Amino acid sequence: MSRTLKLAAVAGAALLTRRALKGRIARSPLWPLPALETPVSGHSPRRWLPGLIVSRTEPAQGVLLLTLASPELPPWTPGAHVDVQLPSGRVRQYSLCGDPADAGRYTIAIRLIEDGRGGSREAHAQLVEGAELPVRPPRNRFPLVPSPSYAFVAGGIGITPVLPMLRAAEAAGADWTLLYGGRSRSSMPFLAELEAYGPRVTVTAQDETGLPDLTPLAGAAPGTLIYCCGPDPLMRAVEAAAAPHAPVHLERFTATTPTTGTSHPFTVELHRSGRTIEVAADESTLTAVRRELPDTPYSCAQGFCGTCQHRVLAGEVDHRDTLLTDREREDSMLLCVSRARTDHLVLDL
Repeated sequence: MSRTLKLAAVAGAALLTRRALKGRIARSPLWPLPALETPVSGHSPRRWLPGLIVSRTEPAQGVLLLTLASPELPPWTPGAHVDVQLPSGRVRQYSLCGDPADAGRYTIAIRLIEDGRGGSREAHAQLVEGAELPVRPPRNRFPLVPSPSYAFVAGGIGITPVLPMLRAAEAAGADWTLLYGGRSRSSMPFLAELEAYGPRVTVTAQDETGLPDLTPLAGAAPGTLIYCCGPDPLMRAVEAAAAPHAPVHLERFTATTPTTGTSHPFTVELHRSGRTIEVAADESTLTAVRRELPDTPYSCAQGFCGTCQHRVLAGEVDHRDTLLTDREREDSMLLCVSRARTDHLVLDL
């Protein structure tokens, strides 16, 4: 082959390679990272970390307390929660209630809910010492903001994210109180630990004295931050009772109200997968996406856990959750409840 023909062949190969690379980059903005069999956005899923159950106790009736250990468990801050993968593959979220200074160990508490979706029953029946329990890195949508004064309110298992906050507030020298309510003392975990704080903690068992008295919240001193986790009726009552100047921080583990609103069909372009799907008026965005990408993660399917949060590249979203911040809503959505306001969305999937 002559030198001219060789140069032409090399130039042609280079041109074809350049075109191929341009096409590859257009199809996947993350190139040159390895292509994913099922492309997903940067929000979820995150990698699973190994966890070994090293302790199982029952600190109260119907409450399972598990301690996990692994050198791969990253640090966390009060208010954080983790996703756990149960033996069946179900994904559930639980607040971390141990000590953030205890590196490589996570502690979670699981309330048995007989008429729930099955996750707590499975956990109580199958999670034993020595079993593996994969977890995802912690997320914190309920962070403890520095303040000279706090009023904490917890209902039932809602004490779990609050417990590390008490320790942090105490260590910081803040002025704080806790109102802890439950159906009965036998069903309320951590009572022995809380007794050590003396009069700062008020325990109200419903079968003894009825519902907790929230009137002190109205007289909270200026600068006091109110933190509440528990059943939705309790959190609504706390919001209503709080002084107008007192910021209220809430952590929900159930949906506030059923999702409502007029729904219409629309299309979703899965940018990285190169597919376009139809979302019917009577189905969720998540259901439609999972027809094409069945490994797309989800958990609560009610818009409060955040597992199905994904980036939105184009289109106007009809946000129907109560979880995402205004900043997060600018470029992401929860697939399980939110929809398109217009006829088309583009997702980073």
